[in-house]
Amino acid sequence: MPGERESHLHNYKNLHGDSGVIGYEICQHCIIVEFHDGSVYSYTEHSAGKDIIDEMKALAEQGRGLCTFISTVARDLYEEKLV
Repeated sequence: MPGERESHLHNYKNLHGDSGVIGYEICQHCIIVEFHDGSVYSYTEHSAGKDIIDEMKALAEQGRGLCTFISTVARDLYEEKLV
């Protein structure tokens, strides 16, 4: 269907067990995050800055702390709400 993107989201490990994040996709200059409510946001180096995106990527790969980081640091720094 036009306008839809193919999903390549990885399951978020959620090592602490109570995260609002369920999936993510790491791209060269951005990270796409899927939340428990089904919403999907893209965060880019343009919208959030390289340091914040690098930290989000590291937290996503570790499987711990991403949702807290987003809610405290990057909440309004998304480029686009995809879903």
